[in-house]
Amino acid sequence: MSDYLKQLYDPGPALSDLQALESARSFRQKIAKRRTVRDYSTQPVPQEVIEECVRAATSAPSGANQQPWRFVVVSTSELKKKLRKAIESTESEFYDHRAGKEWLKALEPLGTDADKPFIEEAPYLIVVFALIHGVDKGRKVRHYYVKESVGIATGFLLAALHNAGLATLTHTPSPMGFLRELLGRPENEKPFLVVVTGRPADGTRVPVISRKPFDQVCEWR
Repeated sequence: MSDYLKQLYDPGPALSDLQALESARSFRQKIAKRRTVRDYSTQPVPQEVIEECVRAATSAPSGANQQPWRFVVVSTSELKKKLRKAIESTESEFYDHRAGKEWLKALEPLGTDADKPFIEEAPYLIVVFALIHGVDKGRKVRHYYVKESVGIATGFLLAALHNAGLATLTHTPSPMGFLRELLGRPENEKPFLVVVTGRPADGTRVPVISRKPFDQVCEWR
């Protein structure tokens, strides 16, 4: 038996099978409407809304409960401008030299390119960092399942932002080391991705895409 303290688990109100199904279906229908959005309104979003969404992300499970994540929320015009310049420079190199023909062909239906105006237009950029290891009084603390843990937390974040009525875009410039430098993060924090968020611009359009049939992505045994 573990010697650690335990408390009674509180899952909230018990649901009947029918209520559980209705709840699951309602969430599925809502989250299925989330799309990657590249056109943002400059309409402000209260900081408290973003804070609640990040708090939801930090409730995600993690290896050994070490919570190896850091969320840096960027909202100032000056810093967003610097980030856009660095991101577009990196993306230009990617599209012009590093991305192969097959990769570019896969991206073609989505209409992406090196121009990233949304970096400046959206009210918030949430830069997610993965803590490669912890630091406790100058001592390095090993972390476990870092990428998996940060990935789960990022999923929580996207769901929370969508639930709050905000649009999102996940961006992974490559390489991403400049994010640590521009945001003044320590060496043990590795950039994971950038979440762009805010209200969608009026008349926003998104590519027509389809999802794989359910039986191709889920199997029962």
